[in-house]
Amino acid sequence: MKRQKLTPYLFLLPGCVILGAFIFYPMLQAIWLSLTEYNMIQDAEFIGVENYQNLFQDSLFWQTLTNTFIYLIGVVPALVIIPIFLAVLVNQKIKGIGFFRSAFFIPVVTSLVVAGIAWDWVYKEHGLLNYALEVVGIISEPIGWLTSTSTVLFAVMVVTVWKGLGYYMIIYLAGLQSIPSDLYEAAKIDGANWWQQITRITIPMLMPFILVVSIMSSISAMKVFEEIYVMTGGGPLHSSETLVFYIYTEAFDNLNMGYASAAGVILFILTLIFSLINLKVMGKKGNIT
Repeated sequence: MKRQKLTPYLFLLPGCVILGAFIFYPMLQAIWLSLTEYNMIQDAEFIGVENYQNLFQDSLFWQTLTNTFIYLIGVVPALVIIPIFLAVLVNQKIKGIGFFRSAFFIPVVTSLVVAGIAWDWVYKEHGLLNYALEVVGIISEPIGWLTSTSTVLFAVMVVTVWKGLGYYMIIYLAGLQSIPSDLYEAAKIDGANWWQQITRITIPMLMPFILVVSIMSSISAMKVFEEIYVMTGGGPLHSSETLVFYIYTEAFDNLNMGYASAAGVILFILTLIFSLINLKVMGKKGNIT
């Protein structure tokens, strides 16, 4: 009888050990380092909450935090909404639909370095985007998409959305294929048009998947780094620098690990708050407890 009670815990043990070693221990270590002055050379010296006090007085920290929130607001709605329509599109039973599914998913598996170089060419002052806009008469002179403080962050957002659409489309596609076709047939008999089927059947039935995508895309937007590192390096004038890039700079360029750990703890708390908000709001809409 005792063996039967212990069996489930024995199966859980390997997972708990891995989580403890690679998730919880580093997290606790980061919290401890945030209370110290540590430069990776000398021993850590306990200084209490001094790192947090300095952090809240650092104007660059607030600028990167603002950039992160702008990124969150700009990226997440697009990554939650657009993939739904892409999933509906590629869920059609027509010849050659596999090609379109693959085409939408290619950005997901494309190396970010390659994608960054390609988009850098698109965004150049004499690149493809400016050329196209000049041809149709929208602009009269080239725009420095990655060199202007007013456009650089939004330009990088487009790359994040482009790269993530296919990934979240696959999640929604799995959800669409779990919806009984009888519901759509009954709706057609009742005279429901395409849009009414989307709003009355598809979206309500996809709410658990929308919740997952909302949380995942929020976390991804909060910790965006690769696009910034490859395309802008945080410039110009820190206008595209996000909180994770700020943490990276403090930790590995300035060797200020304690200070960077304090910023990391703030990032963890904010990410947790946004995840809980998503779970509360979207969970209620989808009757998820």
